[in-house]
Amino acid sequence: MPTPKLQTSRALAVIPSDTVPIPNPYPMVSGTATDTQSNSLEDTTKDFLALGVRIGDVVYNTSNGTSAVVIADPSLSGSDILSLSTMSVTSGDTYIIYQNSPLSGEPNAGCVLYVGGAGGDITVVTAGGDTVTFTQVPAGTFVPVNVVQITASGTTADKIVALW
Repeated sequence: MPTPKLQTSRALAVIPSDTVPIPNPYPMVSGTATDTQSNSLEDTTKDFLALGVRIGDVVYNTSNGTSAVVIADPSLSGSDILSLSTMSVTSGDTYIIYQNSPLSGEPNAGCVLYVGGAGGDITVVTAGGDTVTFTQVPAGTFVPVNVVQITASGTTADKIVALW
């Protein structure tokens, strides 16, 4: 039996979260935090407003593997500070901001998944808004369902990559 070929053009390692969606794989800006903040990100070397960061964009803290959503317009707190839904940022943490708001780009309309590490369960929110758990997904498996979020609760598989 022939094997179907999945052809993608973009990929993003996913940070599972119960509150943060998978962003589009278009990084807007990256850098290093210059101050320690709770529920905000400060980088005095960046002008987040001029860079087009908007409410709804997603911040990946690449130092500690956490993520958050931008919850306030950068003009309200200073153009070098972003208010975040969750996530503590320590001075020296590296980050990447992905566009996910309708103003800066299109939110993720759905991606398929690849399990690259240990297999296990994956709880997802589909593009249609359904929450479902795929159980005992083996390592090296594609999950060909349009997914917009992988929840941390109920997900035991790791090294999951979103593909578009």
